[in-house]
Amino acid sequence: MVTAVSVDVLIVGGGIAGLWTLARLKQAGYKTVLLEAESLGAGQTRFAQGIIHGGTKYALTGKLTASSEAVADMPALWRDCYNGRGPLDLTKATLLSNAHYLWSTSSLTSRVSGFFASKVMRARTSELDESVRPSLFKHADFKGQIYALDEPVFDAMSVLKAIAEPVKESILAIKGGSLKYDNDVLSVQGQDGQSYEFDFKKIVLTAGQGNENLLSELGLKQPEMQLRPLKMVMLRGGLSDMVFAHCMGGSVNPRITITSNRNEQGDVVWYLGGQLAEDGVDRSDAEQIEQAKLELAELIPWLDQSKSQWATLDINRAEIKKAGTKRPDTFFVEQQDKVITAWPTKMALSPVMAEQVVELINNEKLSRVDAAELPSWSIPSYASLPWNEEQRWLM
Repeated sequence: MVTAVSVDVLIVGGGIAGLWTLARLKQAGYKTVLLEAESLGAGQTRFAQGIIHGGTKYALTGKLTASSEAVADMPALWRDCYNGRGPLDLTKATLLSNAHYLWSTSSLTSRVSGFFASKVMRARTSELDESVRPSLFKHADFKGQIYALDEPVFDAMSVLKAIAEPVKESILAIKGGSLKYDNDVLSVQGQDGQSYEFDFKKIVLTAGQGNENLLSELGLKQPEMQLRPLKMVMLRGGLSDMVFAHCMGGSVNPRITITSNRNEQGDVVWYLGGQLAEDGVDRSDAEQIEQAKLELAELIPWLDQSKSQWATLDINRAEIKKAGTKRPDTFFVEQQDKVITAWPTKMALSPVMAEQVVELINNEKLSRVDAAELPSWSIPSYASLPWNEEQRWLM
């Protein structure tokens, strides 16, 4: 038996970007359903460091770049949501830190980067004296400078749950590879064993890396996607400080970016990105861990690594392919007839990406389908966090 469902908008991809879009379209009165073939957040969301960038790290060369300006308003927007005043209610999300920090070493290059970043972005940074620094940087051996950035840090999966719970009846768990498109009807097999056929006015692709195969299934070759890999590092054992900070080097990218979480046992876990993760794609897991040890020994020499355990995470960031550049400056949304393809580029831009999708659909002035209730169906589970997956901890 096949269940036929008519909707205004169908969304494929259950990360923060897709769920934010679902919630905003439902607020706008569109009958909308989201399809997810894995667990919610199983793509890039669960690997996100959760920093709501305000652009400071993109201004380390002393210039306001397109990337820095694209995210300039995001911290305020996300804080409004967290305080119950924004377009979505994130009051149940977990705010890990109200600020992210930027620290320099005693090297000249790092200090110069810090100086220019503070001047160019002076409305978004403030240099801290010792009395108000995070505890890690109050150590007597710390010789650099530290700035507080106007950039909150959220637990990404808590954000996803805060968005998903109020709209979960509009999310269908489907079997991977079951999606087929023929004669303007999209058919899927639910994880509950039921078959569904969707008639829709618009379909929005927010599946990250999965957008490429979805476009092919819909008979489209554009837009082209690119993948930019990272090899992140996780560290646990003997850590007492929750740290949220970039270490400045001499390039656009921070030398290392540290965020922190607590695992299911309540232990502190550091999550390491930045240039370390960019360059790490050319290293083996063991080589990347050794490099992380060396970086931390040089940048935080007072850190005791004797009880440390380590793990790596290979991640692909999916985004629009742009000729002549390695990375897009902002989110991407493009409409081709009934198909809207979207990549947020970074988690912080999910809200404005979703607003662009809503605006495109509003401009179409669609005739709405009837408001009949959706079937009772299988809803996806939530993805696990990587630091809670014990098999990853190899060293």
